[in-house]
Amino acid sequence: MPGKTASPPRITKFTNCRIVKGKELIEQDLWIDSLSGKILKDQEAFYGLHLSPDEVIDLGGRILAPGLIDVQLNGAQGFDFSVPQPSREEYDEGLRLVNKGLARTGVTSYLPTLVSSTAEVYHKVLPSLGPSAGHHRPEDGAESLGAHVEGPFISSGRNGIHKTDVLRAANTFEDLVECYGNENLLGASKPIRMITAAPEVGNMTANISALANSGIVYSIGHSDATYEQALAATEQGATMITHLFNAMRPFNHRNPGVFGLMGQSERRRPFYGVIADGIHLHATSIKIAYNAHPDGLILVTDAMKLCGLPDGVYEWTNGERIIKTGARLTLEGSDKIAGSSATLIECVNNFRRWSRASTAEALNAVTATPARMLGLQGIKGTLESGADADLIVLDDILDPYSGPTLTIDQVWKLGVKIHDTEKGTAASASNGANASTPTP
Repeated sequence: MPGKTASPPRITKFTNCRIVKGKELIEQDLWIDSLSGKILKDQEAFYGLHLSPDEVIDLGGRILAPGLIDVQLNGAQGFDFSVPQPSREEYDEGLRLVNKGLARTGVTSYLPTLVSSTAEVYHKVLPSLGPSAGHHRPEDGAESLGAHVEGPFISSGRNGIHKTDVLRAANTFEDLVECYGNENLLGASKPIRMITAAPEVGNMTANISALANSGIVYSIGHSDATYEQALAATEQGATMITHLFNAMRPFNHRNPGVFGLMGQSERRRPFYGVIADGIHLHATSIKIAYNAHPDGLILVTDAMKLCGLPDGVYEWTNGERIIKTGARLTLEGSDKIAGSSATLIECVNNFRRWSRASTAEALNAVTATPARMLGLQGIKGTLESGADADLIVLDDILDPYSGPTLTIDQVWKLGVKIHDTEKGTAASASNGANASTPTP
């Protein structure tokens, strides 16, 4: 008879590690439970619940951080979220490939992002993109936190590579419902988590409060808004800016535009996404934004389905084509940047090198801060007890060409290890006799 497949250890204790706590890395053990998928309070687990770890992992001083969260991801592994498939089963199979591929890069949660499309596309694909909590298995890989709908209510003059003939203006909330679908926008289990729209287009500003009250994050983006229009949007409930600096009115000393929101009081400043791939923005632009509002920075990839594919010319969603040259993606026949092919950990490494941010602060920009923006603090993006046990083990090496570099060694999802680049050589796991006599 074939042997039974070994089940993962229920209680795992990480020791000899540096964990992310606030803006610092501190030496502290961490306990997780694969049955509940949660992080345990170590002293309570040992002294109160009298639990013994089934596995003790000595990380040799490496970094233990929350799993990465990407709130703007258009596709990966050759799959584009904005392209319907012949059947929902085929579309969902593409999603599964994306989820497993993302997990290998350290991303354990994300917002699948749709570019400006027709109502027909939204109605077809959004039902597959809702939050997967409650029915997500560790082996599934990265988890959807809900869809990010980027457009079509954006400025035709700041469209980037969004196709202009599908752009629309919303004068009433019913225009949003008609475009996205009632159940996708207002249903009890609605898939939409965030909407990027230009507040100055149509009467969009008047619809922001209704979206915010329904639990949807409104993000200002692809916008020609003046400073006053952007400020009015935040007064109505806008709490995020999509890829700051890109596809928006440039900063002007007499009208700072959307960027002027960085000068507001702390209570009024929105979160903001930044693509730190070395192509979309100059490093100094990122440093200026970070110095103005460090607690609001969220690193995003804006990655396309071409991430990981070889250089070449590829078909895009609307009949146009994209040229991939290394990490650079451009629309064929123009110099327009067409998303990104960088991974999120690469963006973290770039940001850490370019700024004075500590390692913990750089990691917060892809963990704690996006979780807070999404209202998921205490659940995602943290190593506090009770949070989901989504973890990554990082090594901090000195690359002779790039400089200080964080590399992904292990990825854990809901308390189960799902990726390991070490092949058992770097980390030591103790079971049996060692695990039966633990220390807290």
